[in-house]
Amino acid sequence: MPWTNSSFAYATLFKQFSNMTTTQTEHNQNAPAPEDQERIRNEASWVELLRREIGKVIVGQKYLVDRLIIGLLANGHVLLEGVPGLAKTLAVKTLAQCMKAEFKRIQFTPDLLPADVVGTLIYSPNKGEFTTKKGPIFTNLLLADEINRAPAKVQSALLEGMQERQVTIGDETFMLPQPFLVLATENPIDQEGTYPLPEAQMDRFMLKLLVDYPDREEELKILDSNANVSVQHEASPVVDAETIFKSRKLIDSIYLDEKLKGYLVDVVLATRNPEKYGASELSAFIRFGASPRATISLALASKAAAFMHGRSFVTPQDIKDIGLDVLRHRVIISYEAEAENVSSDDIIKKIFETVPVP
Repeated sequence: MPWTNSSFAYATLFKQFSNMTTTQTEHNQNAPAPEDQERIRNEASWVELLRREIGKVIVGQKYLVDRLIIGLLANGHVLLEGVPGLAKTLAVKTLAQCMKAEFKRIQFTPDLLPADVVGTLIYSPNKGEFTTKKGPIFTNLLLADEINRAPAKVQSALLEGMQERQVTIGDETFMLPQPFLVLATENPIDQEGTYPLPEAQMDRFMLKLLVDYPDREEELKILDSNANVSVQHEASPVVDAETIFKSRKLIDSIYLDEKLKGYLVDVVLATRNPEKYGASELSAFIRFGASPRATISLALASKAAAFMHGRSFVTPQDIKDIGLDVLRHRVIISYEAEAENVSSDDIIKKIFETVPVP
């Protein structure tokens, strides 16, 4: 069977991996093999089907769709920020339609209570006892719409479920269904009627996406497909929970070289001590750097990105491509940064420029 250019490129990469010294080979027993590459490429075929199905409803927004799939693969919650009308809610609803999974939506408002999210105990006079009424958090995909329009106590009600995949109601703890994913939307914090998310909850989101306006061509397509009174957005299921679980197991086996692990850790450490990495000018702009949870999230998201590309190993570009989305909400900027109009994105981009790639 003749080799294609793609096959030759993969073979070259495998040869590079196999040219390690004997010590490195003994140290890295999980280095990728050609058969792993083929297996992952076959198992990742559903990703393109999912993209196409979502594309029947969502015009453009490739960045948004790909990051939602990465969150799904890496078992990480996703926060979407953007002005109203950019299809954030529609994208999440469409993803749920494309999966054979249970979906629920909570519209966060200023008068929402924690019990409206997780559930409560209800007294039954006939039985003379309390019964548990489970809230909408008991689902596979939870859409927390406009999450920053509710007070902090309601936002914090999600914390246990997001981190532990369980919820405590009264003195009883209930496990959440699997898979469980929170996909939250928020409006920019300078808009009227919004509350800032607590740092502890922000850190629970693996990715924070900044959703931007479509370009002219995309907006013309949106106009053609939506400027109808009776427009309906329907998508068909193309993937089930079993396939997602199977893909997650494969992601755990994706190879992350020791040098890339060091690079990944250096990037996160540079957000805490930029002067040690030749970026001392950033010290005044950073109030708090990224936590160890950011290191774990960056590794998982990079592996998920490699899986989506049909690769059995992570490249430095995978880390760079996903780094902004993993770190932007975890690097807390100082008052000096706000005064000089320096954002966390600016800081992270500078760090990626400064930290040497192995």
